[in-house]
Amino acid sequence: MNEQSTDLREAVRRRYAAAAVKVTEGAAACCGPEPVEVDDDFGSTRYPADERDALPAEAVAASLGCGNPTAVAELRAGERVLDLGSGGGIDVLLSARRVGPTGKAYGLDMTDEMLELAVANAAKAGATNVEFLKGTIEEIPLPANTVDVVISNCVINLSTDKAAVFAETFRVLRPGGRIGVSDIVSDDNLTVEQRGERGDYVGCIAGALSFAEYRAGLEAAGFTDIEITPTHPVADGMHSAVVRAVKPAGAGGGNGSGRLL
Repeated sequence: MNEQSTDLREAVRRRYAAAAVKVTEGAAACCGPEPVEVDDDFGSTRYPADERDALPAEAVAASLGCGNPTAVAELRAGERVLDLGSGGGIDVLLSARRVGPTGKAYGLDMTDEMLELAVANAAKAGATNVEFLKGTIEEIPLPANTVDVVISNCVINLSTDKAAVFAETFRVLRPGGRIGVSDIVSDDNLTVEQRGERGDYVGCIAGALSFAEYRAGLEAAGFTDIEITPTHPVADGMHSAVVRAVKPAGAGGGNGSGRLL
């Protein structure tokens, strides 16, 4: 990883660590935690009220995503799900409810403060079919062919090596598995510089792929049945989008160490 990529990753880590601390400190106050994200395009407003009400307030307050991947992934009972960049755990907890006691939901995050918050939220929710892992989405600490579904909520755009993310996602999915991701995607006519003019990297804008780049990246990793559907604008020429794709039934595990922490 070059120096610029290292600096960007550290900037992302600092932002989300600060968000976790804010929620944790707010939970200890008399009035409870305040939402970290108050923009209608991001955060807990992307979830129906009944889903928010069923979760710990801290999980809802820590929501920083741009969609609701647990809904677009069409999770089913008994499935094993992995959430890339799980933050305070909102999508892991919702996934755990959808897959039920015979299924399992993994959350992967690189930020200690978010992992601590997520574990606490899982305990408050009484969720027993969840597991949180520390690591990066470019090197997922699970063996190949482990999960049925990979979800993510406005996190892949934050990676400085998206090809590695797509390859690792492909590797850990079982043959026939699928992804259901919410992410920020740009119009194809916007240059990298123009995307940077519309927002910063840690704000999920500057690092976004275009529609064509996203599709090409998934295809290069081996995915098929790719659908990228914009849901709402977040800046001029920038969109929150639902991304779906499938790992072919006859595909192998792909490359990667698969180190299990």
